Amino acid sequence: MTKEKREIHERIYKFVLQVFTSVKQIPKTTENIVLIKQVARSAGSIGANALEADGSESKKEFIHRLTISKKEAKETYYWLSLISDHNTFLRDKLYSLLDENKQLILIISKIIINSKKKI
Repeated sequence: MTKEKREIHERIYKFVLQVFTSVKQIPKTTENIVLIKQVARSAGSIGANALEADGSESKKEFIHRLTISKKEAKETYYWLSLISDHNTFLRDKLYSLLDENKQLILIISKIIINSKKKI
């Protein structure tokens, strides 16, 4: 695995761990439980699909898996935004997480674009 691949996987992994740590601080109301489950699922899926992309047997499969990873990152952003807006006392803590989420979306998008150029 190249240094760049290792770095994106490590960055995604750290992000997912930060999401898991952050949701522990959310009060377990009926609404929040739904949000917590959704964000945990979508965040974990970002990394799982990115790793599957690296195991792809073709460039087309690689792009497909990364596209799923990007969709999951966008979904994660949605859930984190809802959590932040529903639990305003967490807004400052979630700001950096939302920012990292945006950056991951941009990085994954760039990898997809560059990979499509090589087909």
